[in-house]
Formats: sequence, C-alpha cells, structure tokens
Amino acid sequence: MGISVVINTYNAEQHLSACLDAVKDFDEVVVCDMESTDHTIQIAQEHGAHVVTFPKADHKSAEPARTFAIQSASNEWVLVVDADEIVTPELRQYLYHRIASTDCPAGLYIARKNKFMGHYGRDWAHDYQLRFFIREGTVWPPYVHTFPIVQGRVEKAPARYKFIHLADETMRQWVTKMNDYTDNEVKKRANKRCTVLTLLWRPRWRFFRSFILHGGFLNGKRGLVEAQLSASYQRIALAKIIQSR
Repeated sequence: MGISVVINTYNAEQHLSACLDAVKDFDEVVVCDMESTDHTIQIAQEHGAHVVTFPKADHKSAEPARTFAIQSASNEWVLVVDADEIVTPELRQYLYHRIASTDCPAGLYIARKNKFMGHYGRDWAHDYQLRFFIREGTVWPPYVHTFPIVQGRVEKAPARYKFIHLADETMRQWVTKMNDYTDNEVKKRANKRCTVLTLLWRPRWRFFRSFILHGGFLNGKRGLVEAQLSASYQRIALAKIIQSR
C-alpha cells in the first residue's frame, strides 16, 4: 500500500523546498497549485512533484481546492501537508507502520508544532490536524478551518510523531489573514444560530482553550497574546455573521 503526499499551494516559494525535501521518500507527491505567480511551480517541478492546477478565482484559503487535490492522488492513502510544514522522518515511518497493521483506522489526527512571535511553544499540548486518511470517499468541506470528512474510524497519532510548522507570521499578516478567514466564516456558519449567549460564550471559551487547555500559559506573554487573538477572531467572525443577516 502506498502513500501520496498532497500539498496545496499559492505563492508558497518561501518554505516549499524544505517541505518537499522532507517528503521525498513517500510514494508520490502531488502539488495542487492555485495559479501561483512566484516560483512555486518551478520549485515543485524541480523536486519531481506531480503538479495539478485549481483556479484561484476569489478563494482566500486552500480549502476549496482540497478535495480536488485529494482526488488527484493515485495511492490508497493520502497525507495532506501544508507548504510551510515539515514531515519528520519519525512521522513518515510511523505512517507506513500503521497502514501495514491490521488495526489501522481510516484517518489519523497528527500533532503540529507551531511557531508564534518567533518562538515554538512548549510541548505540553498540541494542535492536532486530521491530515492522514484513506483517499476513497474522503471529502473536504470548502470552508476555512475545517477537517476532512473521512469514511470510517479516526484516531490521534502519538504526539511524538508530528509536523513542524515553519510559518511565523507578523501581526500585520495575522490580522490580514484573520480578516479574510472571518469573511469565510460567514458562509461556513450561514445556517447556524448566533445568539447573545453565543457572543458571550464563544470568545471566552476560545481564550480558555488556548491559554489553559492548550498550555498557552506556559509560553508567558506570547501565550497570552495568542489566546487573546483567538478570542478576537471569534468576536470578529460573530460580528460579521450578525451583520450579514
């Protein structure tokens, strides 16, 4: 059984070479590009990746192209990797070991080690992403901050097998992306209720989850800033949803 690595890209030249070097030992690498204007496609071709194109149109995130990218893979199993992530050798070995076992689930959540304000957080809690699954029947909702819909049982991989996230956005970049992503939340939550309780509860919950449950307090001021930004994201998204109705 083989594993295809699928990478969605748009003007992703900054970290793409490192990303591709880390996945060169998988059976296939598919780069699904959304009409990049930098050297992304050239870098992908130089690394021997199979390049397919998805029209960018007015999309603000990769999610609308995810299902197309997954369906462009040729192997039974798919590992979705962002163009600014590194797959560690230990993670690659673990994935091949799991698909060879009789109790392998249909999907795996994988831990991701993130950088924020120039520093990686402590390994206390982890940002888990559902990125490994059987290709057949899996679809990805076309909205930002969603996970794929996998046909079958899913599990969490042990936290020691992880992605290393290379991106380190400035506050200006973070705010710009937050504005784009919260626009997408309006479409994503079009049929969901937004009550006074929602306005009061959701931002506070996101702060608590980031700062307490995910161990942000261990990262001092940076952890506090990150938790506050998580809460602000929810406030802005909810305000836009209310304004749209």
